Amino acid sequence: MAAANLHKDTVVYQIYPRSYMDTNGDGIGDIQGIISKLDYLADLGINTIWFSPLYKSPDDDNGYDIADYKSIDPKFGTMEEFDCLLAEAKKRGIGIVMDLVINHTSDEHEWFKRALAGEEKYRNYYIIRKGKNGRLPNNWGNFFAECPWSKFGGEDSDEYYLHLFSKKQPDLNWHNPDVLEEVKDIMRFWLEKGVVGFRCDVINIIYKDSLENGKPSPILTGMEHYLSTEGCHKILRTLHDEVLEPYGAFTVGETVFVDVFKARDLIDEKRRELDMIFYFEHMETDQVIVKWFKTQLKPQKLMKCLTKWQHSLDWCAVYFENHDQPRFISRFIDIKGYRKEASKMMAGLLMTLCGTPFMYEGQEIGMTNCDFKDLTEVMDIESHNVYKMAKSLHIPENIRWKMIKRTSRDNARTPMQWDSSENAGFTTGTPWLKVNGNYKTVNVAADMADPDGVRAFWKQMIAMRKNDEILREGQFRSCLESKSVYAFKRVLNGKELLSVCNMTGKSVPVPEKIKGWDNMVISSYKDCEKDVLKPFEFRLMKRG
Repeated sequence: MAAANLHKDTVVYQIYPRSYMDTNGDGIGDIQGIISKLDYLADLGINTIWFSPLYKSPDDDNGYDIADYKSIDPKFGTMEEFDCLLAEAKKRGIGIVMDLVINHTSDEHEWFKRALAGEEKYRNYYIIRKGKNGRLPNNWGNFFAECPWSKFGGEDSDEYYLHLFSKKQPDLNWHNPDVLEEVKDIMRFWLEKGVVGFRCDVINIIYKDSLENGKPSPILTGMEHYLSTEGCHKILRTLHDEVLEPYGAFTVGETVFVDVFKARDLIDEKRRELDMIFYFEHMETDQVIVKWFKTQLKPQKLMKCLTKWQHSLDWCAVYFENHDQPRFISRFIDIKGYRKEASKMMAGLLMTLCGTPFMYEGQEIGMTNCDFKDLTEVMDIESHNVYKMAKSLHIPENIRWKMIKRTSRDNARTPMQWDSSENAGFTTGTPWLKVNGNYKTVNVAADMADPDGVRAFWKQMIAMRKNDEILREGQFRSCLESKSVYAFKRVLNGKELLSVCNMTGKSVPVPEKIKGWDNMVISSYKDCEKDVLKPFEFRLMKRG
């Protein structure tokens, strides 16, 4: 299938491998565990799986610090097992998308080791500079609340290497054409194996125009020198034309600080760069300045943001959860008592928006933020760095912990809850990360035993989207964005469907504006009422 069609005709399910299913009792999910759940995913209706990194890694940032792009980390399994996974997935009509992390490598990658050993060729793979008058090379900030420059070659060195993330993740030097050739080779390696595409990590910051000081900013000083640069666009066009297009592969880019204009440039079909992008603005609608400070989620603000992007882009990735975000339903302030209802409403919303739907493991059963008790239960490096920074700023301890508990990426990384047995059926050993204490009631086995369960509704909505050309291809038209109700149409060839979401934990009257739509296609409630939307109710309607 051509890339132009493949990414528009799929529902993608993201797996965080270390948290999905462990078969050898070491507390870490593995490839055999994923293989054992392929029938479960096929039954759900999934036809594409995106894996967070499976490559060999020292795990400073849970696999996003890659030591070898062409090997499977032994904790997950072997390359032979991965080949088996590809084959078994293909039998079930499921394609595999790999995570492509090319802004940086691990400092334990062979390239960096050889750079440290003094090989000039590999020094030029990274961004290494001398300090200026006893100071750092520039005043840039860092995504992980660290200094972005670390000594290259030991504390006595006067040279530094750039790392926009962890100090164990040195940034690659994309001014060096050898880096481009290496990445082409890596991509072809996996495409030859049969993967159908790549999720491209922080892809719009890979090319640094210069290393000049940045304009002082509360966050990420210096980003004007690397955010969506022309050099980045040129690299993406090259990768598309020389690697992706010949294989019919597709890409989805994780893009940092993009507005709709930058987004259009990245996915413009004439520019031939990315097929679609993840934007973040809707994930920041409960954010105060930075993501670590949250306020009450105002549904209307979320609605307006979704509408803005739906109207602005012809096609993009649509999502509400991934490995870098807390669980979305936990962000609704009045969810108490309505976990199932809110989960179903989000399923209906996701599957009726325009774009390729991406769902995340556990979302199909309504998994929530974890009940972490203190920082010792949190593994995420970013969370620990932010906690230290907050402490240095004399932010009170209770507020520091509230920031982490509510916002840490580990909320989404807790092990998959398969059943009510010990460790939620994820492992017979000690889980690498705490299992959420609600697993006794929130788990796959319990949900599948409920004909009105969360997963059953996700399955219905996935099937509906895949089988209805209006939901797959129709244009988006916003109809209502009130304080509680979001309603929009999907329109194709004169046919229309109306998606209606009550985004609050209160019953509300059906708004006058949408009362003409009286033919129910599906509701998330079995006992819905004609003139009332129940708490977190979703409806799909048509006229006549």
